[in-house]
Amino acid sequence: MLLYPTGITSEVGLIYIALPYIRNSEKYCVRMPNKWNFSFDYYYGALLTLGIYVPGSPHMYNYMLGQRKKVLSRSKKD
Repeated sequence: MLLYPTGITSEVGLIYIALPYIRNSEKYCVRMPNKWNFSFDYYYGALLTLGIYVPGSPHMYNYMLGQRKKVLSRSKKD
C-alpha cells in the first residue's frame, strides 16, 4: 500500500523535472502544415497529464484499495 503513492509521486516528479527538456527539444511534436492538418505539442500534453494526474491520484488510490480488498476477501472465502 505504500508503494502506490510512492510510484505516483515519482511519476509526477519525473514528468515535472523533464518539462524543461521537453520544451527545448520539441521531441514528439507535430507541427503544421502537414498532411493531416494536425498539430500536437508534447510539452502541453505533459502539462495536461500532470493536470489530470495530480487531482486524479486519490481516486486511483481508492480504486486500487477497493480492488485489493475485493481480491483479498475472495481468497479468504476459498
